[in-house]
Amino acid sequence: MYKEHATGTYSHLMDYHIILSILAILVLLVFSAFFSGSETALTAASRARMHARAKEGDRRAALVGKIRDQKEKMIGALLLGNNLVNILASALATSVLIDLFDEGGVFVATIVMTIMILIFSEVLPKTYAFYDSDRMAMVVAPVIRVLIVLFAPPVVLVSKVVKWILRGFGVDISHVRVGDHAEALRGMIEMHHGPEAETNQQRAMLRSIMDLADVEVCEVMTHRRTVLSLDIGAPPEALVDQAFESPYTRIPVWEDSSDNIIGIIHTKHLMRAIRDLGGDVVKLDVRKLLTAPWFIPEGTTLFDQLQAFRERREHFAIVVDEYGSYMGIVTLEDILEEIVGDIDDEYDIPMPGVHKLPGGVLLVDGTVTIRDLNRAFEWSLPDQDYTTVAGLVLFESRRIPDIGQSFTFHGFRFDILRRLRNQITLVRVTPPRRGVTPG
Repeated sequence: MYKEHATGTYSHLMDYHIILSILAILVLLVFSAFFSGSETALTAASRARMHARAKEGDRRAALVGKIRDQKEKMIGALLLGNNLVNILASALATSVLIDLFDEGGVFVATIVMTIMILIFSEVLPKTYAFYDSDRMAMVVAPVIRVLIVLFAPPVVLVSKVVKWILRGFGVDISHVRVGDHAEALRGMIEMHHGPEAETNQQRAMLRSIMDLADVEVCEVMTHRRTVLSLDIGAPPEALVDQAFESPYTRIPVWEDSSDNIIGIIHTKHLMRAIRDLGGDVVKLDVRKLLTAPWFIPEGTTLFDQLQAFRERREHFAIVVDEYGSYMGIVTLEDILEEIVGDIDDEYDIPMPGVHKLPGGVLLVDGTVTIRDLNRAFEWSLPDQDYTTVAGLVLFESRRIPDIGQSFTFHGFRFDILRRLRNQITLVRVTPPRRGVTPG
């Protein structure tokens, strides 16, 4: 009787122990899911959106930023907490299943806990956190901050041990290169998706902003061959006629030689002077209307020149080479067009120098820049060693080609259609077929 009572009590206690252990395992799995999801949320949350919300006064977004700034401590605390609860849950499960299945319980516990942890504590929370990382990161941030403080001593100890071990293998993590933020931003720009035409334009603008510090004014300037300039020695009537027939408001003026730019005339000032003279153009002294030319070196970057335009409140500069020779002109509009694309007015021709043919083939003037073609057609032709289509052909072919010759560079076919002396003036460009990667 006593033995039966004792056996019943023991069985009851065993059942109670098993139930409590199972409940503890479930609670530990929830904690494990929290640690796993928090790690994914805090690492995947958009740094840009968190920064923007923090500037707007969102304290939790600011806290996310502070936690991410101490990434080593954050990862250490999360991994420590996650491993503690996973190991404890596995130990409890093994104990329970050994009571139920004897020695076979170890194998059963391994299988069951691997499946439970994989599904409910790893894949499920991390998948959810990945798709709603911003919101989840702000929700868990206050708790993670407390855990970082609580787990600081063991995390610091583990970190020192890891560094000591790595040094034994000749690895110094203090010299590990951190990813380039600019490179990461460029990658995000390429990942931007949406309506094709709109997205292509947005990507082109963002790329151009990133490139402003790398592109020099000589790559976007209007070359002297195509710049309208005035000879100060010409009769006033001829100067006025040329200025008023021009679509431009600012015109370079030279003396003795077209290389000798002595000033810039603004058509507004010219019209005001003619009005003050009662329309008597013969009495006009053009020299008095000139403003001093602003000379800049051809190697100036677009970013620096944009800042200089803003500081000087000017829109027009003369580009010279290292010897001081006149190369061309650059305007504020030229730089803005590098960002937003061509700004056409009633005098502009859409994509000047380019004529589309059926099948995606283009007739391109030799002076058209590679940058303009890449922007307009989403190409990726290199332009580090040359600026124009003619420059590309000359550089890659290492010769002055004859009319009728054809070349294939970077997957594109270039047919020489017209040449003026040593200058390539017209090229037929055939891009790679869709789906074919340029090689």
